[in-house]
Amino acid sequence: MTAEPMAEGKRLLILASKLGYQTRSFADAARKLGVQVFFATDRCDRLEDPWGDLAIPTHFEKPQEAARAILEALPAVTGGSLSAVLALGDKPTVAAAYVARALGLAGNHPLAVAACRSKLRQREVLQAAGLRVPCFRAFPLHPTPDPALAGIDFPCVVKPLGLSASQGVIRANDCEEFRAAVERIARLVESPELQARREAGLDIVLVEGYIPGREVAVEGLLNEGRLRVLAICDKPDPLEGPFFEETIYVTPSRLTEAQQREIERAAADAVRGLGLEHGPVHAEFRINEEGVWPIEVSARPIGGLCSRALRFAPDELGERILLEELLVRHALGMSGADWPRETDASGVMMIPVPCSGVLQKVEGEEAALATPGITELHVTARLQDAISAWPEGSSYLGFLFARGKTPGEVERVLRDAHAKLRFVISPQLPVVYAAANRAPGH
Repeated sequence: MTAEPMAEGKRLLILASKLGYQTRSFADAARKLGVQVFFATDRCDRLEDPWGDLAIPTHFEKPQEAARAILEALPAVTGGSLSAVLALGDKPTVAAAYVARALGLAGNHPLAVAACRSKLRQREVLQAAGLRVPCFRAFPLHPTPDPALAGIDFPCVVKPLGLSASQGVIRANDCEEFRAAVERIARLVESPELQARREAGLDIVLVEGYIPGREVAVEGLLNEGRLRVLAICDKPDPLEGPFFEETIYVTPSRLTEAQQREIERAAADAVRGLGLEHGPVHAEFRINEEGVWPIEVSARPIGGLCSRALRFAPDELGERILLEELLVRHALGMSGADWPRETDASGVMMIPVPCSGVLQKVEGEEAALATPGITELHVTARLQDAISAWPEGSSYLGFLFARGKTPGEVERVLRDAHAKLRFVISPQLPVVYAAANRAPGH
């Protein structure tokens, strides 16, 4: 497909993490359409463009300051006006909303996006909008709240406010497990790695009632407040705790048509309640005999490389495009943004981390990739790097992709291919700082 005439002169600003998986995919999709791409990333402003992409350096944990820095730098970087702003990942979304608003571009109100970024605020807003939410309360990490005095019922789920990707999320079934969960979260958020992120709310935990049932992910696209559901993805592995590392997404959903329509209505109600109006939406829901429960709604596309499981086409014979290109077309008002998802079943496995340690070796990649139905395998964890299992972890070992005639076939193929992979992980030796043994003056 060649660049469309209407793409000429289009300029897209992408706000993203410097280490985000999706950044290159979105940039490639934009350039394929003849769109000029600019970046703002959370890199150190003292380094002289180490990635060679002329990105504006900023810090997304202070969104208004980040937006101000981006707006000040834009004229020198772009040399002209922008056509659209996209945010990849959770952290840049609020800053992107401020930038779009200042430039008069389509986007969400910053307060609506900020509500999505806060687990506590999102619960409050959804409850006020009349949606199903579990009972919830926020507590400081120190001192550890007494479950009996705080009126905490079991089972419950304990979450740090400032983290995403289920990092630090722990189910507790009694008082002893609750105290252990809070202590474990405290050790996690007080680690040097997380303190360096300067995330807000790391000293607060959200405690909410556990919601039983099946979990699904919804990928959607908003246009002037109207939600179009692009895909409902089943999560066939039970996410019952004690930790909540996700693994397989498969679409189309195997839920009944009635259940899927109920999920679509709940998604529309949730984004309306939050005040979101424009752009991509990724949301998680649980469904049980009581109905559909919003778990989390984010004003961004699905994370990592998972978007490669979703393709769109004008018809059965038309060229397939990935989600990234669909979102670029939508952001820039180009044709093709309304293409439906292909009819074939597809899925992705976020390759789970079996244990924490140092990744020494990966075996079986060729055999896994040769599994009929597997379309791609990306091992993103690097050899000799330290990796962490959930709840401390937040990064997967890689991604497996499959396509087939039915969702059941896709799920089976993903599990078969995963069974052929072997990740050799050695224990990580603790680092001991022996200050008492240091010689004077050293």
